[in-house]
Amino acid sequence: MVTPLGLDRSSTWSALLAGTSGIRPFQSFDASRLRSQFGGEIRGFDPLRYMSKPEERRTDRYAQLAIAAAEEALADAGYRVPEGRAHEVGVLLGVAFGGLSSLEENHRALLDRGPKRLSPMMVPLMLANTAPGLLAMRHGAGGPNLTLTSACASGAHAIGESAELIRRGDCSAVITGGTEAVLTELCVGGFCAMHALSTRNEEPQRASRPFCTDRDGFVISEAACVLVLEEYEAARERGAIIYAEVAGYGRSCDAHHLTSPHPEGVGVKQALRSALRSARVSPEQIGHVNAHATSTPAGDVSEARAIREVLGASVPVTAPKSMLGHTLGAAGAVEAAITALSLRHQVIPPTLNYDSPDPECSVNVVANEARPRAMTHALSNSFGFGGTNVSLLLGLV
Repeated sequence: MVTPLGLDRSSTWSALLAGTSGIRPFQSFDASRLRSQFGGEIRGFDPLRYMSKPEERRTDRYAQLAIAAAEEALADAGYRVPEGRAHEVGVLLGVAFGGLSSLEENHRALLDRGPKRLSPMMVPLMLANTAPGLLAMRHGAGGPNLTLTSACASGAHAIGESAELIRRGDCSAVITGGTEAVLTELCVGGFCAMHALSTRNEEPQRASRPFCTDRDGFVISEAACVLVLEEYEAARERGAIIYAEVAGYGRSCDAHHLTSPHPEGVGVKQALRSALRSARVSPEQIGHVNAHATSTPAGDVSEARAIREVLGASVPVTAPKSMLGHTLGAAGAVEAAITALSLRHQVIPPTLNYDSPDPECSVNVVANEARPRAMTHALSNSFGFGGTNVSLLLGLV
């Protein structure tokens, strides 16, 4: 993982357990004209640790973050693409926007200096499928290679579909996850125009307030998370570290509104039930839910209603976006990885800023301090514009 909380898995995980916020005023661009002037920026990331200077110039930040996360994931998994079997290894990443900052930079060049000043690399820099292509080139993965784009559910969809590739026998392993880096005036300004972002500029670390009465929008962030999914027997035979199993995968659509969730959480309920059914797991076996919980007025209510109806009011619920912010296309991957770490370490990270519970969002929130818990299964929810919903059910192996 490369997140606002840390440049790797261990630092991110430690910060989560400690209840540390990664939300700060923007430094990477001038946000003074915007209603929301803060977010989850990754500080201290050096792409030259992973690539040469010429490669850096030809690679958008969203792809640089993915490259760094993949290096860590593959090293931790002890995984190399098998010689002579490259076609069995796929790369599938969730990305909502792609190289937006590179597109903006070239658009400014076009307006200021004309078309002759456009970069010959503009198109590959901005394409959303450049990141998985680069990972395949770096690691020799010759199997299915694609980007899955479903707004803020992209990373979760990528993991679920990667698991399906393995279950169908199309791949023996998939390098998967999500990545996003769109902290620019245009993108943040667009969400401000929708009145989707929190405007707590005086106290940014308290701005993401899932399930609270005074929540006023989400906090935009950047991140990358890459996981190695592998057929179980093959992973066990080579002695790989196994964090969790993708036991169930549910997906649905609200078919209700382009940007607002169904008020009764109809699609979310369907995704939750599908995940339970595909894993053959009962609601009572779920140790906790890693909620999508963006801190928006409508979204949190809809998800809370669905959780109560499908899983019951007592299941513990955590909302990492209270510390990480919303990493858009990367969110589903980041939070699935957090869920896997929770199962491995038998502890649920806290939800920060939970000090004014909303009665309409009545769920068993793990508030302000991490909670040890013996558990064998957990759910990670991700939703996106267009009404798309994903629930990944992970199991302890």
